Amino acid sequence: MDDGSINTQSTASAQIVMDALWLRSEVRSFETKWADQPAMQTALPGFTWEQLERQLNDLAGGEKADFIAGMVSATRKLARWKPPEMVLREILCLASTVLDDGFQPRLGESEMT
Repeated sequence: MDDGSINTQSTASAQIVMDALWLRSEVRSFETKWADQPAMQTALPGFTWEQLERQLNDLAGGEKADFIAGMVSATRKLARWKPPEMVLREILCLASTVLDDGFQPRLGESEMT
């Protein structure tokens, strides 16, 4: 291996560690803010990621629908490391973005996720 290859691997590894530390910090902040949980809670009905994507597509319509799969995929990839309520918040943000008339995705953005 040459030095360039080692530096590239080292940089990629450092970025992975930084991303993991950032995620851990975000989860801790969320859990600290929302630590008080009522004793009795009623669970939401279950649904799948595919059903979420289908419903967001239906809400979005038009050009926005092309970007839903990428947004749901990005949320899904990190969901296992987040508290359920944090994932719910992100899903609500996705729905808000989809329903925002001012949100007009630009060409090439869907490939970034």
